[in-house]
Amino acid sequence: MPGLPQGQVSDPVAAVEPEPVRPSVPVIPPPPAQPPAVPGPSHSETPSTTGTAPAFQPLFTDAPGLNWAGSGDSRSSAWAAQPPVPQLVPQPPVPRLPVALPVAVSSEESAESAELPLTAQDIELIRASLAVVEPVADRATAHFYALLFLRHPEVRSLFPAAMDVQRDRLFRTLLAAARGAEDPAALRARMGALGRGHRRYGTLTGHYAPVGECLVQALARYAGSRWGDDTELAWRRAYRLISTIMIEAAEEDARTSPPWWQGEVVRHERRTRDVAVLTVRPDQTYPFRAGQYCSLETPWWPRVWRHYSFASAPRPDGLLTFHVKAVQAGWVSNALVHRAAPGDVLRLGPAAGAMTVDHAAGTDLLCLGGGTGIAPIRALVEEAAEHGGPGRSVEVFYGARHAAELYELDALRGLAGRLPWLTVRPVLSGAGPAEGALTGELPEVVGRFGPWSGREAVLSGPPAMVRRGVGVLLRMGLPAERVRHDLVGERASG
Repeated sequence: MPGLPQGQVSDPVAAVEPEPVRPSVPVIPPPPAQPPAVPGPSHSETPSTTGTAPAFQPLFTDAPGLNWAGSGDSRSSAWAAQPPVPQLVPQPPVPRLPVALPVAVSSEESAESAELPLTAQDIELIRASLAVVEPVADRATAHFYALLFLRHPEVRSLFPAAMDVQRDRLFRTLLAAARGAEDPAALRARMGALGRGHRRYGTLTGHYAPVGECLVQALARYAGSRWGDDTELAWRRAYRLISTIMIEAAEEDARTSPPWWQGEVVRHERRTRDVAVLTVRPDQTYPFRAGQYCSLETPWWPRVWRHYSFASAPRPDGLLTFHVKAVQAGWVSNALVHRAAPGDVLRLGPAAGAMTVDHAAGTDLLCLGGGTGIAPIRALVEEAAEHGGPGRSVEVFYGARHAAELYELDALRGLAGRLPWLTVRPVLSGAGPAEGALTGELPEVVGRFGPWSGREAVLSGPPAMVRRGVGVLLRMGLPAERVRHDLVGERASG
């Protein structure tokens, strides 16, 4: 279940309690020093003399299947070209299998506990054990993955080759979910989204039981004196509740949506040295809203997914646009900026995120976009234009350190010239002149304007900027329910 915590283990055998006979472990190839070779695009790479993008034919019939996740996939073949991937269609739900976790109680009591919400005592026991485990979470995570991969090597192929960035995600997500289990509505929303998202990894119902077994054993090892029969039963109840929510959400989603889409890159534009704008054609209808984001996987790094916001509102031609900045040591971002070209095929997870706007209400908008965070802001402006803007005001503050990094400013000013209700204010926090730009950190500059009462605010960009911006707006009296954002720090980046 990749998207959940993952950890590197330098000596997985040493991390597990010694056993008389060491289990047979399949040889897992290390990640390659260089991305694997991928056949180049079949179209001519001669630049267009007309300034317009050339017409591309769908290449799904001959695209390399390096990012295929499904039957027959394994770690040993993940880096070699596979047969073409068939066009995706909604799949029927997988038959439900019991999430069986052995417990030290009768079968009747175990079955009954699966249906009951956690008690106050359960939550107290879980939090007490968490207080002991969290300071040594890295070791607990390493032990958890050692157990999981040694005892259930069949699940190793669900995870990326290198687990440095996402190494503790599964473990910490489960801990956070158990900690917040007293809020059923929030727990169901969070775990339901996680269950739906894990369909793209090929996660099946039967995978949840091994994860639960190893989670409990890792907690038991590191919770010390806080672990006992009652604590173990509380954790088993919590995991049973969490996994049931995830399984039900995944099965429900499978009735109407494929686990992932194929998307062909039809245009690749470099806006700065490190920023590229990608236009992607999905292989079938892709539903989304302006302000949302999706996860992307490249054919060069199987199982490594990163989140990117949609940079345009839904279009009649079905094309999707993404703004990508290559970050240091960012596998996916560097591949998308410096390696991807028209004709390459990516894989897309379903749309997610709640930074959407009810345009029917006609509420005035305040938009803060920093760096490539301007992408969803641009999409929201386009969507607002489609729904009409009479009597509505939209203020966009677009921030960067240097003028050259305001790569979308001309396009936004062009929109403002045609839309009288749109105002665009560039903001620079570093040195360098820019015509009409304000100076200072973006949140503080926004604080000098206003008041912003009565508006709905959306913020997108680096996590520190978003957090500071939220604080500024709350101090200015904007209600928290009118401030929308999807903190990128809570999503995988790179």
